[in-house]
Formats: sequence, structure tokens, C-alpha cells
Amino acid sequence: MAIEKTFQLHDVVEMKKPHPCGTNEWKIIRMGADIRIKCVGCDHSVMLSRNEFTKKMKKVLRHEEA
Repeated sequence: MAIEKTFQLHDVVEMKKPHPCGTNEWKIIRMGADIRIKCVGCDHSVMLSRNEFTKKMKKVLRHEEA
């Protein structure tokens, strides 16, 4: 079973390691060469390179609502 690794702006994704606040859901808020994600639980944001993000992302939980 293949895990979907396609993601778009405003998608909610699950990362491999949980955030210290206890949640493991992150919303993609900026995409380019770098990707900025924001913790759904505490609103802390982190910027990762696209390569690092794809390695650390587990799966897409919810796609952006059209």
C-alpha cells in the first residue's frame, strides 16, 4: 500500500515525530523551495527545506477544502 506524498498549500499533514505540545498535526502555510508548517495545537511555525519536509512527513491527513 503506497502512502500518498502529494501535498498542497493549506493541507494538514502528520509528521513522523510529534510536537512537544502533544499534537502531530501540522498545516502547510507556505510553499516554495522551503516549506513553512504551523502546529495545529499551539500555532508554532517551523520552516523546513522541501527535501527535509518530504523525509519527515508521514502522510496527508486532510486536503484543502475547495
